[in-house]
Amino acid sequence: MNDITELTPLSGMFHPPEKFVDHAAISGMAAYRALCASAEQDYEKFWGRLALEHLQWETPFSQVLDESDAPFYRWFQDGRLNVSWNCLDRHVHQGNGDKTAIVFEADDGQTASVTYRQLQRTVCRFANALKSLGVGKGDRVVIYMSMSIEGVAAMQACARIGAIHSVVFGGFSAKSLQERIIDAGAKAVITADEQVRGGKILPLKAIVDQALALGGCERVEHVIVHRRTGNDVGFDAARDLWLDTRLAQQSDDCEPEWVEAEHPLFILYTSGSTGTPKGVQHSSGGFLLWATLTMKWTFDIKPDDIFWCTADIGWVTGHSYIAYGPLSAGATQIVFEGVPTYPDAGRFWQMIEKHRATIFYTAPTAIRSLIKAADSNPAVHPDRYDLGSLRLLGSVGEPINPEAWLWYYRHVGRTSCPIVDTFWQTETGGHMISPMPGATAMVPGSCTLPLPGIMIGVVDETGRDLPDGEGGILVVKRPWPSMIRTIWGDPQRFRKSYFPDELGGKLYLAGDGAIRDADNGYFTITGRIDDVLNVSGHRMGTMEIESALVAHPLVAEAAVVGKPDATTGESICAFVVLKQERPGGEDALRIAGQLRNWVAQEIGPIAKPKELRFGDNLPKTRSGKIMRRLLRVLARGEEITQDVSTLENPAILEQLKEVR
Repeated sequence: MNDITELTPLSGMFHPPEKFVDHAAISGMAAYRALCASAEQDYEKFWGRLALEHLQWETPFSQVLDESDAPFYRWFQDGRLNVSWNCLDRHVHQGNGDKTAIVFEADDGQTASVTYRQLQRTVCRFANALKSLGVGKGDRVVIYMSMSIEGVAAMQACARIGAIHSVVFGGFSAKSLQERIIDAGAKAVITADEQVRGGKILPLKAIVDQALALGGCERVEHVIVHRRTGNDVGFDAARDLWLDTRLAQQSDDCEPEWVEAEHPLFILYTSGSTGTPKGVQHSSGGFLLWATLTMKWTFDIKPDDIFWCTADIGWVTGHSYIAYGPLSAGATQIVFEGVPTYPDAGRFWQMIEKHRATIFYTAPTAIRSLIKAADSNPAVHPDRYDLGSLRLLGSVGEPINPEAWLWYYRHVGRTSCPIVDTFWQTETGGHMISPMPGATAMVPGSCTLPLPGIMIGVVDETGRDLPDGEGGILVVKRPWPSMIRTIWGDPQRFRKSYFPDELGGKLYLAGDGAIRDADNGYFTITGRIDDVLNVSGHRMGTMEIESALVAHPLVAEAAVVGKPDATTGESICAFVVLKQERPGGEDALRIAGQLRNWVAQEIGPIAKPKELRFGDNLPKTRSGKIMRRLLRVLARGEEITQDVSTLENPAILEQLKEVR
């Protein structure tokens, strides 16, 4: 009997357990609707009240929202606060200085922990070190580090002195790093000698040296190096300095720089883009407010929770739900250096058991890869571990297909943990659509309903509202505090990309397709707008086809893209990873035929992939995200010229050229 038969109730919905509802921050749908109604009745009063309740201000704001220069919206702009003070000092002052802030587990399993007081002192020393090097308010600092307490401290130290950080994922190439250093105009770079992932020692400082040697980075005055491995690395005595040596010279006290709410907190460059990097600029007050509120609402954070977000600080999830949200909420969190499959694919489950994690937030790609591992090796199946500490699960990064949702619900959550399937983006700063775990009935594959205060719509290409049940373009109709403020140094690109004239210039274009259920109002993300396929005049979301493929008992993972077709305008190309060995010859043709017929049965003949390509894996970044832009290039039969330095498995590209 499969998971769907066993677990899906007649209604197709999964209701949160009563014991969860009883103690939830948003308890029941009546409470959720009351919050939504409050926002609709007086939008500015709603946000102003929340900002005063959940953040501490050195100077309170007198105006909540300034829309006079739309779409360059300003929130709480005459208020002054400090993000680091809100994340650290206020908890120490409230008597929680001895509470554990971070439990760090290294790649090899060694652990370390810091309390809020210890982290505050480290951040103060770090901030003083930056100040001693001439870094101050408004200066940009690029951080190129792996997951570590020091990485979080570096971000917090920048926030403490009003410097603007730009974290670059530690898997990016020297060229990608150089482009970001130049675009941000960085004054300093913070890195480590090396990083350790999956039992391998990988360079960091050497890549920084290569990036700076490419030219154009003359504004960089200092490179601050954390000793992770202690191995010898190149060292320029006039420019480079060791972090531990510099910290030892600093005071534990650093008065925070009180900044305007609109002061930029960070720039984060969107991954996978072609051409000039796109620096998403976020503010201090609005971003921190939403990171804090979503910890309370979406994750229902409690004082005794052990929170674990498996993301990397190089991505927005690691900003909102590692570096800032959990600390602002005063939570204890796990920070993990390694990968889910080292030393084996039971690593996540072993860590949940070891640290007694209560909230677990990871990506669908990771879940699907662990399903495959568990099916092939019972020793790493989550059923073999004590996961009884868990009370809430989350999914982030892309829509989660129903089969993976059900496996996650049954085998990790043991049918007692709500799953928050969160839709949001780098540009939104935090969750936009997600179940509220103590209120919303869950439907596998749907991110369900917008958070209170988030005004979501589905429109056509002209900005006209579409009726429920009809797929279209996802938009946000009203500004919200944590939204992108601009693209760093390119306000026209910001306006054109996110508030296009075709939609009237006032609707935020998410870039995703969506459909809202006519019966329950739930939203389902159908894929990026450029991932909506048009085959013989029929519009289909790639996610729908991928979900159908993954529902087949042979399939572990699938990704679907479109390619030009002389007859149908566009045809469907599917890249598939099986739960068994990659097939070849007649076996591959036979399985490809089975899968085509399966998709035709699940969706309709029009959805049958014209091409299927089998691989041992899919091309993914080291954070686990499928690089769909590369799949589009492969589908078109073109040579890959884009940067593939962030690929976990570049050799897979050759396999995926073979058509079945």
